[in-house]
Amino acid sequence: MSDICAISTPIAEGGISVIRISGENAVSIAAKVFYPTTCESVEKMQGYTCAYGSIKDSGGRTVDDGVLTVFRAPRSYTGENVCEISCHGGIYVTKKVLRLCIDNGAQPAQRGEFTKRALLNGKLSLTQAEAVMDTISAQGEYALASANLTREGRLFGRIHAVSDRLIKILGELAAWVDYPEDDLPEVEEDALRDSLRAAIAVTGKILADYDNGMLLKNGIDTCIAGKPNVGKSTLMNMLLGYDRSIVTDIAGTTRDVIEETAKLGELMLKLSDTAGIRDTDDRVEKIGVEIARKKLEGCMLVMEVFDTSSPLDDEDIELLELVKSLGKKTLIILNKSDLEAAVSAEDLYGYSRNIVQISAKNDGDRDKVRAAVEGLFSLGDYDPDSTVFANERQKACAEAAHKHLSAALEALDMGATLDAVTVMIDSAANSLLELTGEKATEAVVNEVFSKFCVGK
Repeated sequence: MSDICAISTPIAEGGISVIRISGENAVSIAAKVFYPTTCESVEKMQGYTCAYGSIKDSGGRTVDDGVLTVFRAPRSYTGENVCEISCHGGIYVTKKVLRLCIDNGAQPAQRGEFTKRALLNGKLSLTQAEAVMDTISAQGEYALASANLTREGRLFGRIHAVSDRLIKILGELAAWVDYPEDDLPEVEEDALRDSLRAAIAVTGKILADYDNGMLLKNGIDTCIAGKPNVGKSTLMNMLLGYDRSIVTDIAGTTRDVIEETAKLGELMLKLSDTAGIRDTDDRVEKIGVEIARKKLEGCMLVMEVFDTSSPLDDEDIELLELVKSLGKKTLIILNKSDLEAAVSAEDLYGYSRNIVQISAKNDGDRDKVRAAVEGLFSLGDYDPDSTVFANERQKACAEAAHKHLSAALEALDMGATLDAVTVMIDSAANSLLELTGEKATEAVVNEVFSKFCVGK
């Protein structure tokens, strides 16, 4: 494979930038760019050592000073010789150093190519490689914990143990069917059932955790709905922690949908502050109301906001009925709790039991909303020390394996021949081997790394 290089830090002004080189000739390429002052030469540097020096162009002019770190194969991230040049974090100087590496024999790296080489050189499994990007993109403690567990090999270990057991069973079944004259011990169906149930439990747990894992990774599409002037924009500003929506006492101030992302405990809420839903003759406001209704249909969570100081009217009831008919997860927020109440939580139990009373002007009430949302999505059930969240590709493989394993168990219970059961177990094993990457096609591997950033 050719030698590759890339900028591994964000291309922006900062303290330092890191340019990474990997390949058989990485050290000699670095030696043509970097001139150490703290050791004899780059070529003589041992692995896991650093040197301070100058970065120079082909004419001997100093471009920058910095630090070179050397990793010798196979004890490196990629399993190849790796050199990392740390220079000052200016955009121009960083690109200049990268160009020097290219001019001296390295090829620009593709997306995820360093991690792909780590996979091909046996440093990582496919699931561990995928966890690298999950670690980079994690936006909460649970998502980070899951990524770290997967990167440590927890998901690979669980699936590999199941697939290994299935392959052993397939070998026993094949031997018993193909060599009946050898008087081999008959496969015990009860033991086979126990193995299938254990495998189904593993794939079932992965699938059960998937949906909430996606919520933690990607966030929850949340629509803040209510009639005009009940405090929707004030609520959004409170959840964001800064003023984003315009707040006035004039009904109909919000004409369009205002969208922002708020971190609420371990969850990311993709908030949409919509126009107040009501009948209006104002053409512009009417368009905003229609957009708000469409947002309601497409979101995952609805925060229905009501002014607790005013009795419910026809517009409030219309919203309650609409959201109920959509079957969405709902949190009813009785706002303006600092005023004398004209509405109680009991009045709304027919629509939802997920009700909080707050004053959106009081930042301290943010915790009430956080606790209610976390309760809606059952985050209390998660153990960050053992829960692993699968991605889309892994989920599809686990789903296929779960289907084949369940069919094999059902066939066994219905008295099907072991030949038929063997076909189903074989299909399940193949799906699990694809999940771990032990039997993944080149197309699957390329698809995985196409989602990576350059330089990792």
